[in-house]
Amino acid sequence: MKTILNSFLALTLLLILGSCEPTDPAIIKVFVRSSSNQLIDGAKVIIIGDQQSTPATFAYVDTTYTNTSGFTTFAMDPYFTLAGESNKTGYFDIIVKYNNKTAYGYTRAKVHTTAVETIYLPN
Repeated sequence: MKTILNSFLALTLLLILGSCEPTDPAIIKVFVRSSSNQLIDGAKVIIIGDQQSTPATFAYVDTTYTNTSGFTTFAMDPYFTLAGESNKTGYFDIIVKYNNKTAYGYTRAKVHTTAVETIYLPN
């Protein structure tokens, strides 16, 4: 009787743990550095959905500014909500503008993960 009860408990626990879905948010984190590797505060960072990627990323644009630690974050959950259940990956061009300098990058965002990119400004 005790082994049956233990088996039932183990099976129930396995089903409960197996049915849990990850709840981590999807985030793109972008660090901006100068050509001398210094973190930059106040740089304008723009992400644009790459509609030419495979699979195609839906039209999406967002803009933020780096904080005093030299990075900014983009919450991507709104994008994945609009993209639908079947679209779990998005590809994004990154444009950084600071004073008269512009730099470019590229990243891939996935559901429930954090993508981290570092963009270096030219001299």
